[in-house]
Amino acid sequence: MELGKYSLGVGDRFGMQGSSLLKAFEIAASQGISITPVWNKSHREHKLTGTRPAEVRIEADEAVKLSGWKSGYFVDADHINEKNVEDFIGSSDFFTIDVAEYIGVDPGTSAIGSSVNRNLKYSGSLSIPGLADPFTITREFLAETSRMFLKAAEQAGLIYKYIENRKGRGNFITEVSMDEVGRSQSPAELFFILGFLSQEGIPVNTIAPRFTGSFHKGIDYSGDVNLFESEFEQDLFVVDLAKTEFGLPANLKLSVHSGSDKRSIYPVINRLLRKYNSGIHLKTAGTTWLEEFTGVILSGSKGHEFGISLYKQALNRYEELIGPYAYVTRINLSNLPDKRKIDSWSAGEFARAVMHNDADECYNPDLRQFIHLSYKIAAENIGDYKQLVMENPQQIAKRVTDNIYTNHIKPIFSNRK
Repeated sequence: MELGKYSLGVGDRFGMQGSSLLKAFEIAASQGISITPVWNKSHREHKLTGTRPAEVRIEADEAVKLSGWKSGYFVDADHINEKNVEDFIGSSDFFTIDVAEYIGVDPGTSAIGSSVNRNLKYSGSLSIPGLADPFTITREFLAETSRMFLKAAEQAGLIYKYIENRKGRGNFITEVSMDEVGRSQSPAELFFILGFLSQEGIPVNTIAPRFTGSFHKGIDYSGDVNLFESEFEQDLFVVDLAKTEFGLPANLKLSVHSGSDKRSIYPVINRLLRKYNSGIHLKTAGTTWLEEFTGVILSGSKGHEFGISLYKQALNRYEELIGPYAYVTRINLSNLPDKRKIDSWSAGEFARAVMHNDADECYNPDLRQFIHLSYKIAAENIGDYKQLVMENPQQIAKRVTDNIYTNHIKPIFSNRK
């Protein structure tokens, strides 16, 4: 199986926007931009919405059939681990193996010592082709990197082998994810992480590190853009070297998680991808729910009332809703409107507060993040919610397509000067 040079993770919480998502890729293709669509939905999201992995496969297949899409596409078992991988075996052909919880788990003195000895040849000044300054690699650095990441790589290997035994080698795409943790991995650490994954026999196709800065759900990147640019550029060179140094697949590329709405770094990513002719995988699925939600609010009085009710219920369950997303959200509770204020808002005011428009004085990033996490309330009222979406299918579908194409595909992948 071949994942395209450019690929974009998409999806929606309730499986109603498959065709409108694919439409964005069709528009891109008509503009000469070839991107592989990857429908993704995590175990976490399935649990919160009461859906099953097979439903994502049905959604993707139906969208492709209806549109006549002739290029490749995939269905991603997003952020799976050893406890839930079996649920995705039958329906997925792309597996994002999440080993974040094993980062920092001590593999033991013997394993660390063996790893250090195996990698001593890289000690001193490690030159990375393309980079002006080499990495300084000490024995202490090798020991600490092994202590931090060997166990995670070992766990990824166990899960990969389980999938391979069930599906057969070469019949799926493998991503390894380390993004939902408290600190970023440096480019030098990424080099050795890829070495550890190779040692485990994983033909990793995409690697999702934790980058510098904050990638919070549904809002712009928060951090030093120049620092991100430097790190991202170094990571591109590290990945290129790792392919040959460790015998990893030639199509290995970086993956950016929680990548939706990160508008301040899209020009950086675009420029560096074009400069070095590099590929990328970027995940955007959660932003579709926000387009649906604001479309429902603007659809009429029933939609407006539904949105107000959902928000009030969500406020009463704040800790419950943010818990599963602790590493990828940062909400200032004092910036969330109280229930009386929400009651006074028109549909337009409510929608403007949620829609990502930094130039709009009504825009509230804390509210947008919180609504992003509140889809569980819609799932508990799924009959009413789906009815509201289906009463306004064209308007909402257009919002979804425009969001993926205009706000994501164009700034990341277009051949801008």
